[in-house]
Amino acid sequence: MKIRSEELQVFVAVIDSGSISAAAEQLGQTPSAVSRTLSRLEAKLGTTLVNRTTRRMDLTEEGRVFLDSARKVLEQMDEMEERLSMSRQSPSGRLRINAAAPFMLHAIVPWIGDFRRQYPGIELELNTDDLIIDLLEQSTDVAIRIGELADSSLHARSLGCSPVQVLASPAYLQRHGTPRRVEDLHGHTLLGFSQPESLNRWPLRHAEGDHWRIRPALVASSGETLRQLALAGEGIVSLSHFMTHEDIRQGRLKVLLSEANNGYRQPIHAVYYRNTQLALRIQCFLDFIQRKLAMYAC
Repeated sequence: MKIRSEELQVFVAVIDSGSISAAAEQLGQTPSAVSRTLSRLEAKLGTTLVNRTTRRMDLTEEGRVFLDSARKVLEQMDEMEERLSMSRQSPSGRLRINAAAPFMLHAIVPWIGDFRRQYPGIELELNTDDLIIDLLEQSTDVAIRIGELADSSLHARSLGCSPVQVLASPAYLQRHGTPRRVEDLHGHTLLGFSQPESLNRWPLRHAEGDHWRIRPALVASSGETLRQLALAGEGIVSLSHFMTHEDIRQGRLKVLLSEANNGYRQPIHAVYYRNTQLALRIQCFLDFIQRKLAMYAC
């Protein structure tokens, strides 16, 4: 006999609420109906899920294993129903997006025209901030974050990743020469970040490890500032491909020490509060931008 979703819902409700009577009130059913459904589920599975007495209920070992599976199935069903519902709607309303300035300029702004033509009912508000913001305080629906995510109560979705490369302009290399080994960087002007310090660990393998910690001659808080300095020939920089791919394609920046690159890729995530009213606008934007970001994964 096949298990029905209603039986899974009853089982989970009984466990979460702590009793059959509480589950019955939550589900709008009678206690006897809930008890019969639970017994029918156990009969189908051929095992006892819950040890029931007049005073308490305890999950059996089989019940604990089955509970995890039941939750996952119900979550997947909710997600499918939401996606089907979304496909029948036309997304509209304001969508507030926050990202660091380099990502906004190089990975979002170039595609805004396409997005607006595809979703004319969505009103975009684009904000930039190089620091991690409080989404509620800043009235933000979606924030794009580059790098490893800290533990958070926010809902997060991976949008992909972007390689990190060591770069310099042809003008700089003409004046100062091209480093052939990682150790040659000691004789060059290096551009780095004022914060966080982890960004000054370049993804280069060398005799003593898989990363090269630099001592920058010039620091800045923004990757876009460092990009502009590199374009102006002020030094060697390590930046993510999403913001430099066009510079590389057009020859404004040259990739250095590629044979020593350890292959590190910066994770890119979207974070947001789960909210049914906003789910459609968020989903449309994230699906759209994820497709565009695929080209930066080189």
